[in-house]
Amino acid sequence: MSDSGSVEPFESVERSEGGPSAVEPSAGAPREVVARKPRPGDEEQLSIEGFDESGRGLARHKQCTWSVLRARPGAVVRVKALRRRRDEVEAVALETLERDGRAVAAVCRHFGPCGGCALQDLAYAEQLVGKRALIEQSFARHGALPAGVCVEPVLGAARTERYRNKMEFTFGNRRWIAPDEPQGAPDAFAVGLHAAGLWQKVIDIQGCSIQPEVGDAILALAREIALRRGLEPWDVRTHQGLLRHLVVRVSGSTGEVLVNLVAAREEPERLGPFIRELLERVPAISTFVQTINSRAAAVSSGEREILHHGPGWIRELLLGVEFRVSAQSFFQTNSAQAARLFELVLAEATPRGDELCWDLYCGTGTIALLLARRARAVVGFELVASAVEDARENAARNGLSNARFVEGDVLATTRLEHERPDVVVVDPPRAGLHKDLLAPLAACGARRIVYVACKHGSVARDAALLAPLGWRVARVQPVDLFPHTPHVECVATFERVAGAV
Repeated sequence: MSDSGSVEPFESVERSEGGPSAVEPSAGAPREVVARKPRPGDEEQLSIEGFDESGRGLARHKQCTWSVLRARPGAVVRVKALRRRRDEVEAVALETLERDGRAVAAVCRHFGPCGGCALQDLAYAEQLVGKRALIEQSFARHGALPAGVCVEPVLGAARTERYRNKMEFTFGNRRWIAPDEPQGAPDAFAVGLHAAGLWQKVIDIQGCSIQPEVGDAILALAREIALRRGLEPWDVRTHQGLLRHLVVRVSGSTGEVLVNLVAAREEPERLGPFIRELLERVPAISTFVQTINSRAAAVSSGEREILHHGPGWIRELLLGVEFRVSAQSFFQTNSAQAARLFELVLAEATPRGDELCWDLYCGTGTIALLLARRARAVVGFELVASAVEDARENAARNGLSNARFVEGDVLATTRLEHERPDVVVVDPPRAGLHKDLLAPLAACGARRIVYVACKHGSVARDAALLAPLGWRVARVQPVDLFPHTPHVECVATFERVAGAV
């Protein structure tokens, strides 16, 4: 294949020892036949061995790696190739010929068309095995694990249904139509989730098996009231309409419920009755916020917020610390597994009471405040001003005066600190650590770095870059916060190599 990504010719090639242009072999001499590589439209039979980071089945065939939509480990499937780039083929499963005990029945009525829970038809134990394999592959690809260190088995969730404390639903005027629906079925209104691979189509979700039941009730009533009152959904192509998103947050510890209605305009004369009726019919809603987003970007943030009911936030309790979670706050979406994740971070940081700890990319201060209960002092560094404000408020609410939060670019603000840390915790975005931060981090004087990663490829890459700077990976422990998806968090602990400066 050329660098432009064009498809190679697929004719069979007969080769002699001297190559395609060599003299023809003598009569009777064996000739090696090299099969052409797959091309779009080819159908093949594959044995699926694992899954990739998108939840697609993986197989090796004809010297290529196949990524197969709607295929699960342990199955033998007939597939059709969609496209190929070099030795990687994207395909779709046409028929499952054989399956083994790893396959289970999906519990959600929207499984398949919905792009959310891609692994729901795979036994949970096998999901964990596959997630561990993905992390192992990332570290192996970068050569980042020293001898004697392995990726630990994934810490699975006790609850794999109704586990999410936040769901963000989309209003749309292009409803995804199921194949078994009659021709001409109404398609001008939907509130739910995007159809897999179709950003402009919205599945009209009737119930989501990974959110609390109260979320299902709010979603159903919001649909009913909006349709009855003639409130138009957003059109992602023309950027017209009123209703854009419905965000539901339910505290895993207190049960408090926050609803955030994202609309293109305020329109109190139309949205006021909608909000009041929803509050009357669902008294469990603790607070209701309306976010105004008049921009084209399809996001649930906006220019301003209007508080209609309650304090504007809900409370979440984790490991004895209370956090205030507002409409735009970042908080781990699986409360129970977040507690396990943070317990692990604390165990790996090993604060003894006399340390100074740094928390880089601290967000609203979750890890920093948990560390503050066990360390002498904690400094959190965060770029987003609203997150720093939440962190400071959370510290005050919990009486943790030994936690300080610094707003600004992490690289710039850490350089201004005079006292060097004993322990550093980093929880960067999916892209990982900024390349310019690696050297200062390696030379900061800490005895241990605890890296919380939401993308294992990033921490594996950063581990390889930290190795020549005097740091080695001591442990990699994954934690599953997202059952039925290929996503997984992991905590990597780094120790300074003896003798390193």
